[in-house]
Amino acid sequence: MIRTLFPLQVEVVEGADPLAGGPLHPDESACIERAVPKRRREFTAGRSCARTALARFGVEDFPLVPDTDRVPVWPPGFVGSLSHCDGYCAAAVARCEDARSLGIDVERQRRVDAALVRRICTDAELRAAAEGPQLAGELAALAIFSARESVYKCYYPIARTLLEHRDLEIRLGSGGRYTARLTRETLPSAAGARRFEGRIAIDAHFVYTGVMLA
Repeated sequence: MIRTLFPLQVEVVEGADPLAGGPLHPDESACIERAVPKRRREFTAGRSCARTALARFGVEDFPLVPDTDRVPVWPPGFVGSLSHCDGYCAAAVARCEDARSLGIDVERQRRVDAALVRRICTDAELRAAAEGPQLAGELAALAIFSARESVYKCYYPIARTLLEHRDLEIRLGSGGRYTARLTRETLPSAAGARRFEGRIAIDAHFVYTGVMLA
């Protein structure tokens, strides 16, 4: 489903838990030698997707290791984003000439109680979603949360600035689209961008979001 969120110049690889059994580069293995099994499984699954996506660009055997901020270091000339949750993982990769940054996120559909909704969404976001033509209730809350995660993954590698929950305002639109804007003037832009436009897809099990800074 994440494939539908991006133009064709972005390579997207999606999969399920069996990808967790794929091989790792020795440098990647060293990053998780002390990790708990769940973290090892997620890390390996994400790298397996990323390796397949990079191979489509002709990039082979590149170790995708995290930097000191735990952001994956992509090969020179490329940007990308990873996401995983229970039963699903994905990677999106593009050349820098086509995208300055990417962000993807996936959330399993689940019950979200009122207290959690108030934690992951602002009142203004919920009011706007309720007035919109598409999503409402728990599904809207999950979409807003996922969109915020996608934008953060797109923003942070460029701006290198931590965002608080209310530093991004998400607005769900029609046609599976959303917008996000930085709410504090003191926050640095992402290569000049303070407003982001992304897309949402939903199936029977997951909510998927993606954003590209061109």
